[in-house]
Amino acid sequence: MREIVSIHLGQAGIQVGNSCWELYCLEHGIQPDGLMPNNTSNDSFGTFFSEGRRGKYVPRAVYLDLEPMVIDEVRTGSYRKLFNPNQLISGKEDAANNFARGHYTVGREFIDQCVDRVRKLADNCSNLQGFMVFNAVGGGTGSGLGSLLLERLSNEYGKTLKLGFTIFPSPKVSTAVVEPYNAVLATHSMIEHTDIVVQLDNEAIYDICRKGLRLEKPSYRNLNRLISQTISSLTTSLRFNGSMNVDISEFQTNLVPFPRIHFMLSSYAPVVSSSRAYHELNSVPEITNAVFDPSNMMAKCDPRKGKYMACCLMYRGDIAPKDVNTSVGSIKTKKTVQFVDWCPTGFKCGINYQAPTFVPGGDLAKVKRAVCMISNNTAVSEVFSRIDHKFDTMFAKRAFVHWYLGEGMEEGEFSEAREDLAALEKDYEEVVQDGQQEEEY
Repeated sequence: MREIVSIHLGQAGIQVGNSCWELYCLEHGIQPDGLMPNNTSNDSFGTFFSEGRRGKYVPRAVYLDLEPMVIDEVRTGSYRKLFNPNQLISGKEDAANNFARGHYTVGREFIDQCVDRVRKLADNCSNLQGFMVFNAVGGGTGSGLGSLLLERLSNEYGKTLKLGFTIFPSPKVSTAVVEPYNAVLATHSMIEHTDIVVQLDNEAIYDICRKGLRLEKPSYRNLNRLISQTISSLTTSLRFNGSMNVDISEFQTNLVPFPRIHFMLSSYAPVVSSSRAYHELNSVPEITNAVFDPSNMMAKCDPRKGKYMACCLMYRGDIAPKDVNTSVGSIKTKKTVQFVDWCPTGFKCGINYQAPTFVPGGDLAKVKRAVCMISNNTAVSEVFSRIDHKFDTMFAKRAFVHWYLGEGMEEGEFSEAREDLAALEKDYEEVVQDGQQEEEY
């Protein structure tokens, strides 16, 4: 059995988590109360669920937040009987959009309890594959407590894969004034303490929902349901049968060419609403072309301006390996999809027979096949340079910095984090230049 422990931090992490667990339950036939009425003999559920007493299945998940409101919704919601109450940990005092509160003052008192709970879950696994950490780096809990927890996990589980699904600040839509500070400080810690980070961006996913699902005003639930389909597709190989299965550690081997360059772009296809599903074929070449379309990327950056270092294509449903090979072959001939010169192969494909699960009352149509792509493209440095520019503008005037210093931070930490991100941007530039310089010689 290959297990994954999920950790959901702050409001964003918890709300994405709610959509994910709703989907996992449907995929494995588990009811909101944790029971599985038509129990099948396979143990595919074991990746995400542990079996409790009286045939009850409990998610291998920890929900953490410094204030109780969001977790209280889970405690009183329709899935309240699914989760072990000990795994829903909330404090009484909010991080107030302040990285320093989440990392130093409020978070410090809270962290031991969180690590103990994660340790208990990890000890109950026979073959722990890795941790999935869900958070947003714009707020205080996701960034501050998230960084603190990743540091602790890094110390205790150095060799275990840490996969982050992280919501970065959007270019135009902002939820907090101090987002750039929190994002830079948290990214500084993620460079060192995570193995892979999948970048998500609300604005980009809003646009996908508007274009693909024809929703005029998408809600966070619409966004999260789309994110949950992507996350589910990454782990289907651990849970269901397929002709080409991809282990979660294989992502790291294939996607990360250098340790610091582990920030990924993700996309999912087909994104079609129920009303339009019957008018579209959604053939393998069609959905393969769709995941390379810049407008389907779940972070606001243009992959055509950068170069791909590697990409993983995870197909699921009614898929023939021959169609996959043909589709990938045709992608390689496109001028818009460029790879760095030092990585000629570039593609890792997985095929799984389990078709995507339809969520009742959801917006995505029931389809026979789908594909999720996680790619390492140098264009993600756009996301960092945008945040850095906003950070510099504010930090030049030392605006809002006193809130952080008042919680025990030092001004030097801002400069250190900013320098680390500048170095990261430089790393991405060098990755592209290496090949160009060789051509010149």
